[in-house]
Amino acid sequence: MSGLREDFREILRLVRPGSRVLDVGCDRGDLLELLTREKQVDGQGLEISSEGVSACLAKGLAVVQGDGDRDLDHFPTRAFDYAILSKTLQQMREPRRVLSELLRIADRAVVSVPNFGQWRVRWALLARGRMPETKALPDPWYSTANIHLCTLHDFTALCEDLDLRIDACSALSAGKPARPIDPTRGIENWRAETALFLLSRRDQPQPVQPLPGRLL
Repeated sequence: MSGLREDFREILRLVRPGSRVLDVGCDRGDLLELLTREKQVDGQGLEISSEGVSACLAKGLAVVQGDGDRDLDHFPTRAFDYAILSKTLQQMREPRRVLSELLRIADRAVVSVPNFGQWRVRWALLARGRMPETKALPDPWYSTANIHLCTLHDFTALCEDLDLRIDACSALSAGKPARPIDPTRGIENWRAETALFLLSRRDQPQPVQPLPGRLL
């Protein structure tokens, strides 16, 4: 699978075969199609744009049009094994509620976020006094869709506040292979460009077989 996006490769590694999966903000269905083909998941997508919905339907994927900010409460509790929200949480109006809803409707959530604490971001603010533009945050401040940016430490603190367990975490940077990390370490708050988390509720049983890169 050469040329596969590294975040997709990592999500493919984390999701167990035959799982029930909801991809929130599935866009044109590329990830959902990959998971269906490689892991035989029972997948469903939620996508706000009509163009994305049409593209998913053309691929034979199950998708409904809806807004992750408003429509997650329409899904039954524990209807899925995994809920995936890739590079989208920072665009939500109520990220705390969205994260809580993901772990209501699914046993586990796969969430990736850009890290506003990364050293290139800090350097842009320190040296230029300007809002940074990086590969993970490519748009200027006046046209970005991101409204709730956070650092790794901010995100792990939110997980703690919501009583969520971080089962695994990987850093992603500039198309390089995912690197397992402990997101609570200060050095990773400097290094990671984007972090991808596997989350569960603390009252959920842990996986029988630990995942590679699992936090201990």
